[in-house]
Amino acid sequence: MAPAVPSAMERPHFIGIGGAGMSGIAKILAQRGAKVAGSDAKESATAESLRALGATVHIGHAAAHLADDASCVVVSSAIRADNPELVRAAELSVPVVHRSDALASLMTGLRSIAVAGTHGKTTTTSMLAVALTHLGLDPSYAIGGDLEGPGTNARQGEGDIFVAEADESDRSFHKYDPDVAIVLNAELDHHANYASMDEIFASFETFVGKIVPGGTLVVCADQQGAVELTRRVRGLLPSLRVVTYGEHEDADVRVHKITPRGLTSEVTVLLDGRFLTFTVSVPGRHYALNAVAALAAGVALGIPAHNLASAIGSYTGVKRRLQLKGEAAGVQVIDSYAHHPTEMTADLEAMRSAADGSRLLVVFQPHLFSRTQELGKEMGQALALADESVVLDIYPAREDPIPGVTSELIIDAANAAGARVRAVHDKETVPEVVAGMAKPGDLVLTMGAGDVTDLGPAVLARLAQ
Repeated sequence: MAPAVPSAMERPHFIGIGGAGMSGIAKILAQRGAKVAGSDAKESATAESLRALGATVHIGHAAAHLADDASCVVVSSAIRADNPELVRAAELSVPVVHRSDALASLMTGLRSIAVAGTHGKTTTTSMLAVALTHLGLDPSYAIGGDLEGPGTNARQGEGDIFVAEADESDRSFHKYDPDVAIVLNAELDHHANYASMDEIFASFETFVGKIVPGGTLVVCADQQGAVELTRRVRGLLPSLRVVTYGEHEDADVRVHKITPRGLTSEVTVLLDGRFLTFTVSVPGRHYALNAVAALAAGVALGIPAHNLASAIGSYTGVKRRLQLKGEAAGVQVIDSYAHHPTEMTADLEAMRSAADGSRLLVVFQPHLFSRTQELGKEMGQALALADESVVLDIYPAREDPIPGVTSELIIDAANAAGARVRAVHDKETVPEVVAGMAKPGDLVLTMGAGDVTDLGPAVLARLAQ
C-alpha cells in the first residue's frame, strides 16, 4: 500500500502546478489519494496528465482559484509574493509549504536516494528510476523531466525506495535526509543565490550532512568541485561512508572504458575487483559517468551490481537530454536542455563524436539574465564546437531584465572564438533560417532550458517541405 498522505497535504493547492518539480509532487499526492488542485500560466500536456489523475488545474492565476478548504498552498522559489493566490492564502490563513518541504514529507519512511549536482541530476535520477523499476522494485520517484518510456516525471510506487532529484539552486535540497546521496559535480551557477564557490561548497556540505547515520555519499572522483567537496566533508564528517566513482585510478567504482556506439555508449567499470559492462542509451562521457553514479548508488542501497548494471541498459532516455525529435530531408533534429557552459560543451562534444563527420548546427537560447551576465563568454566559447549556430534572445524565466545583458554577450564571445554565429530575435523565423542552413546529413541541435524545445517539430516540418 502507498504511504499515507501527510495531514497537511490532504487538500493541497499548487501555484505553478505545471512546473517540472511541482507537477511531480502533485502527481504523487494525487496517486496517494489527496484532493489536489492548482494553477499554471498556460495549458500543457502536464496539466492534462494531472487532470487524468483527478487533480483540478486552473489556467491563469486568480484569488478565486484557491478553495476555501485548501489544507495548504505549495509554492516554489519562483512564485512571487504578489501572486493573487498567495495573497489570498494569507487572507485565509492557509499554511504555505515550500516545494522542498512537500517532497521531503513524501520521502518519510522510505529508503531514499537524493541526486544532487550542478549538472546531470535529471538523467541520473531517471536512470535509477528506470533500472529499479526494471528489477521489479517498484520505486517512487520525482524527477525534473519526463522519462521517455513511462512519459512522466513522477510516480508513487509500491516499493520501499524513493528516488528524488535534489535541487541546489535555492538550497532546497537541505530539507532531505537521504540514505544515499549522490553529488555528480559542484560548479558555480544560480548566480542570484550563490556569490562564490565557497557558498556552493557550504551548501553542498549542509546537504551531505543530512545523510542519515550509516548512509552513503556517492561522489565523482574526476570533477574538480566534487573532489574538493569530498576533501571537505571527509574532514567534517569522518564517520560518513564515501564511495567515489569515475575514471580516476583511485576511484572506488572505476570507469575502465567508455566506447561510443553512435547515439549510445558501452561502459565498462571495475567494481570490487570485477569488470561489469553495460549500455547507456545516450552518447557522451558525461552521460556514461551519470550511469556509473546510478550504479554506485544502487549498490550502496544493497542492490546486486550485476543486476543493476544490466537494468541500467533498459533506460531509454529522458525528454530534452539529447532527445532525438525526428528526421526530415536527411537532417536529424535533437533537443538538449544544456544551458550552462559545462553542459553545453559536454553535449556538443558528445554530438560531435556521434556525428561521424556530419555538420553540427545549433539553435541556442540563453536562459536567465544573471547566468548570461556571469557566463556569457563561456557560452559563446562552447558554441565554437558547432559548425554554425543561431542564438536567440535570452529566456527570462523568473528574472527581470538586467540593463546591458543581452545575447550579444554570447555572440561576441563566439565570434572571438572563431565560431560562425548569427542572432535571430524572432523565434518564429528559426525554422526558415535553419532550413536555409541545413543540408542532408546534418545534425540540428536545439539547446537551452527555455521554450527553444518547441522549435524542434517546427524545424522538422519546414525541412519536410
